[in-house]
Formats: sequence, C-alpha cells, structure tokens
Amino acid sequence: MAGETDGVLDSEQQTAVRCVLMRGGTSKALFFHERDLPAPGSARDRLLKRAMGTPDVMQIDGLGGARLVTSKVAIIRRSARDDADVDYTFGQIDVDRDGIGYDGNCGNISSAVGPFSIDEGLVEAVAPVTTVRIWNTNTKKHLVAKVQVANGKARVAGDCRIPGVPGSGAEILMDYTGTVGAATGRLLPTGEVIDRIALQDGRVVESTVCDVANPCVFVAAADLGLSGSELAPAISENAVLVATISEIQAKVGERLGFWADWTKIDRPGLPLMVIVAPPADYIDANSQIQPAKSMSLRARLVFLGKCHDSMAGTGSICTAAASRIPGSVVQRHIDSANIASESLRIGHPLGVMSVRVEAEPGASAAETRYRALGLARTARRLMAGEVYVPID
Repeated sequence: MAGETDGVLDSEQQTAVRCVLMRGGTSKALFFHERDLPAPGSARDRLLKRAMGTPDVMQIDGLGGARLVTSKVAIIRRSARDDADVDYTFGQIDVDRDGIGYDGNCGNISSAVGPFSIDEGLVEAVAPVTTVRIWNTNTKKHLVAKVQVANGKARVAGDCRIPGVPGSGAEILMDYTGTVGAATGRLLPTGEVIDRIALQDGRVVESTVCDVANPCVFVAAADLGLSGSELAPAISENAVLVATISEIQAKVGERLGFWADWTKIDRPGLPLMVIVAPPADYIDANSQIQPAKSMSLRARLVFLGKCHDSMAGTGSICTAAASRIPGSVVQRHIDSANIASESLRIGHPLGVMSVRVEAEPGASAAETRYRALGLARTARRLMAGEVYVPID
C-alpha cells in the first residue's frame, strides 16, 4: 500500500502523536502529554488544529465532532510546583475558522484532568478517593479534583448523573474556590455590579461582569428579546442576535483590556456571555419538560458565536458566584429562598445542573468571599492511541 512499508507508517507523509480521547462532563477533548508535542507556538498549533480537522464546518478530516464542545484539547505534564500535582493547558479549537484559543479554561474538560493524570501514572492512585491538585496555566489558578479510584485507576462506574450525558458515572468533585479573578485578578473586573452597555442600534443593556473560573458577562434574556427558554439552535442560527451578543462581549472585552478596539473583534470567546431568566417550565433538547420548581434560574451560554449545547462548567461556576453578589443581573432573577440555599440549580438546554456555592458578604459587593464553590462531574476515558497528522 502506498505510504506504508511492512505495516509501518511512512514518516515522510504523516506524523503519529500519542493521545487519549476523553469525555469530561458534557465536553470531549484530545488529551496529550506535553512531552509528546512540539514546544508552544505555530508548529504545535498547526498540529492540534490538523488533528481536529479545523478549519472545516464538518471537521471531516480530523477527530473533531463539528461542535465547539467536541473541539477541545488538554495538554498535561507533571508539575514542578509545590502546590500542584499536574499542570494543565486547555485549548479551544474553533470549527469553521482557523483558530485556537488559550485565553480561558474549560470546566467540563477540567474534570477529566484528574482521571487522566491518575490513569497515566502522573499522580499516584490512593483509594478510595485521590485528590489531584491542578494548576491551570491558562488562568494561572488552582483547581482541585477529588477522583474516586479502584484497582489503581480512576473509577468509571457510579451513580452520579449529569444532564447532557447518558447514564451515570463515578462522581468527581471539582473545587473552584481558588479561581476568583481568573483572567483579571478581580471578582468584579470593572469595579461595578451593574455596567450599562450602549449598543449601536441605540439600545442600552444592563450587565454584570464577573470573573470566577472564566470572565463572564451576564445579561437578562428579556433585554435581548428572548424568553429564556430558547434552545441552542434558536440562538446560534439567529445572525442578528449573535451579532448583538458579540458586540456586547467585544465591548466588555475592551473595558477589561483584552483588546484595544472592540470593532475589530468578531465572535469573541471571552468573556463568555450568559443569558439569564427566572425559573419557568421549558422543554429541553431531549424533548423533556423541565419544571420551574426544579431550578433557581434559566441560563444560556454563548461563546465564539455559538450557544453551548448545555452549560460550560466554568460558566456555571461564574453564574453561581454572581448569584451571591447583591444587585447583580443574576441575583435579580433568583428568589430569596434560592439565594439563601447552598446550591444554585441552573436550567440549561439539556436539563438542570446544580452548583454548590456558599458565600460570605464583604464590606462591598466586590469583596464577596466564597467558602464553597464547586460542582460534581463525571468523566470517562474513551480511546487511547495515536492521531495521524499529515506532513503538509
């Protein structure tokens, strides 16, 4: 066969790189040992994009699944830090555009870092639960994963169920209390609880900008002409709405110093946009009725011009943190009983998820502190092998 000799891949045509395909929460990513990749830079980026099949709306010539939630990579190494076991770099690879971003973290993929590190021998398995201290290089923040183990490997079977994932799995507890000010160093990066954003069409939208796990800008669904129960396609396929959302994100990014001119930014990744609405019955993407009584609020998350099929892990953490900030757009949509609760239940396109949050009020809203901030996820190793990248 052309390109092969006695079953050995012709190294002049393709490069083989070891990787593991893992599901973390409601996302999937290719996991790599950093030692198996080129140094950070254009050669690494080219390899990762080519492995995923980007740019192509179908990602037909790579391992990507034609959705942002399946077009992700995680790069892991044993940490040299005294306060971490592994260093983890997240990469969000665009689908139809030739781009890869390292400016934020993914909460769902973060939940697979612990199991990967244990299974790959980077962290010693200690039964029944192994604590994995993770240093996220994107945000320069600490994450802690508590992973159930059995027979020296991450446990797979369990009774933890999360919306958007069939069946159940072993619970992984993720602690995000150390991620306040992930990108900006501040809980409220603008110094205000409410920021008013003037749009080009003359409207003025009230928002809350909060930075925990990843920076997010929160806007009421009603202010965007939405009910709050829309599913992902209804948002992603509405070009006018996506343009408005992108304008808001770009203008907030300019205020935060992410870029100098918002007009030159198209479909930003960060800050994440979270559209919120009070609880209400709605039909989810699986045609199941989600009753209002099951949730604290409804939320839809948008990044890179597309609505998340469920809810980003970091977005859920930031939403929970913002829900405890007095006067925030998020808190306005929650009743007093839910504000007093130790969890926030978020109704998203695939169901309702719960985030644990315990806050202590400070002298000002910006000084709010969090005793607990985390969520339960499941993760599973799907495949291990080599991905082949053509030598172009």
